[in-house]
Amino acid sequence: MTTTKYAKGGSLYGLIKEIFNWYPSSYPAAERKQVIYSLSICVACGLTAVRMAPDQTNISNAYVSGLKEDFGLYGNELNYFNVFYYVAYVVFQIPGMLLMSRPKLARWLLPTLEILWGLCTFAQSRVTNVQQLYACRFLVGMLEAPVFAGTHFILGSWYSGPELFKRAGTWFICNPLGSMISGYLQAAAYTNLSGVGGMPGWRWLFIIDGIFTLPIAVAGFLVFPGIPDSPKPFYFTDGDITLAKSRLERFKIRKPGKLNLDVFRRTLRRWHIWVFVLCYICMIISGYPESYMNLWLKEEGFSVVQINQLPTVIYAINIVASWLGTTLAAIYPSWTVYSGATTCVAFSGICMIIWDIPKPLKFVAWYLFGMSGCLSPILYSTVNTVVKGDSEERALVVGSMMTFGYSFQIWAPLLLFPTAGPNGAPRWRIGWPVALTFHLLLWAGFIVAILLHRRE
Repeated sequence: MTTTKYAKGGSLYGLIKEIFNWYPSSYPAAERKQVIYSLSICVACGLTAVRMAPDQTNISNAYVSGLKEDFGLYGNELNYFNVFYYVAYVVFQIPGMLLMSRPKLARWLLPTLEILWGLCTFAQSRVTNVQQLYACRFLVGMLEAPVFAGTHFILGSWYSGPELFKRAGTWFICNPLGSMISGYLQAAAYTNLSGVGGMPGWRWLFIIDGIFTLPIAVAGFLVFPGIPDSPKPFYFTDGDITLAKSRLERFKIRKPGKLNLDVFRRTLRRWHIWVFVLCYICMIISGYPESYMNLWLKEEGFSVVQINQLPTVIYAINIVASWLGTTLAAIYPSWTVYSGATTCVAFSGICMIIWDIPKPLKFVAWYLFGMSGCLSPILYSTVNTVVKGDSEERALVVGSMMTFGYSFQIWAPLLLFPTAGPNGAPRWRIGWPVALTFHLLLWAGFIVAILLHRRE
C-alpha cells in the first residue's frame, strides 16, 4: 500500500507535521487550493453519517430508557428490532450502490433518502405497539442501505492513496460522533422532556433525531458533490472539475462505465471480492457486542442518565482512533496500525471472556473496544485503493461487503448475542469467544489482502 515519507530520520516533529498535512506541499498551487473543496466533500458526507449513526443506536438507547418497560419487552425484541433493520439494509445494499455509481444519480440519491428516513424517524416516536416499531425499523434500514458504503465510494471517486486514508478517517469520525450525540440526547430527553406533551423521554429522542435530519438533508441537495462526472455543485468551477478529472487519470481511477453482466463476471474472477467480503463478515460479527455497554450498565444498576452517557467514552475513543489510525496508516504500512488496534481489541475480548474481573478493569476493557474505530476506514480505504482501476467492480465489492456482512447481522446475534436467556446479554458466554475469534480472522484476512495486492 502507498505510504508517505514524513521526514528524514523519522523525527517526531516530522511525524506530527505529516499527521496534519492535508495536502503534500509538492502539489501545485491549484491542486492545494482544493483543500477547501475536499473539506466540503468530507463535511457533506460527514453530516449524513452524523445523522445515520443515531438511527442505528437510538433504538438501543430508547430500549434502556423506558421503551422496554412501556411495551413489556422482556424477551429478545431488541434483537428483532435489529433483524428488521438489517434485513432491509442487506436487501437494498447492492442496488443502492449500483445506483450510486451512476453520475447523474450520485449527487441526489443520498439527500433524497435522508429526507425519507427522517420522516420514518419521526414515525417511530408515535408507535403504539412493537409491530409498528418493527415496520419502522425495516423502512429506516431500507432507506439507509447505501449511505455508509456509498460515502466511501464517493470519497474513493475523488481521492487515492494517502489522501484517501486521511479523508476516510476524517469522515468516519462522524459515525461515533453521531452515536455520542444520540447518547447525550437520550440522557437529556429523559431528564428534561419526560412527561412533556404526555410522552416519555424515549419518544422525544426520535422526535429530536428527526428534527436534526431534515435540515441536513436539505443542505445535502446544495453541497453533496456526487462524483466528478455528476452535475456540478455551485462551489465548484469548471476548472475545478477539470482538475479533479485529471487527478483521477493520474491516480489511475477509472471513470464509471456501463453496467452489464461483464461487471459481475470480471469481479467474481478476481480475489478482491472474496477476501474483502470475508473480512467484512468477520468485522460485523466481532464488532456486534462492543456497542452494548449500556446493557451491562443497566444490569449493574447504574442510573438511566449514566447508562446513556458512560458508553459515549467508547465513541470518543472511536473518534480519536478513526482519525489518528487512518492518518498513521497513510504514513506507515497499514498492517502495523491494523495490528496495533487488533491487539487492543483482543485484550478487551479476553477480559470479557473471563468476565469476573474488577469493575475498573472491565470499564477499561469496554473503553478499549473504541480502538476498533480505525479498522473499518482503513479496510474501506484499502478496498478503494486496491480496486481503483475498475469503478463498477469497486461499487460491487463495497456493496457486497455490506450486503454479506450485514446478512450475518440478521441471524448471528440471535444465536451468539441474545438479549435474554442463560447465555444472554451482557455475559454472552458463547458470543464473546466467537467475537474474539472473528477479530483475529479479520486481522488475518487484512494481512492476506495486503500480501495479494503486493504480489500484483
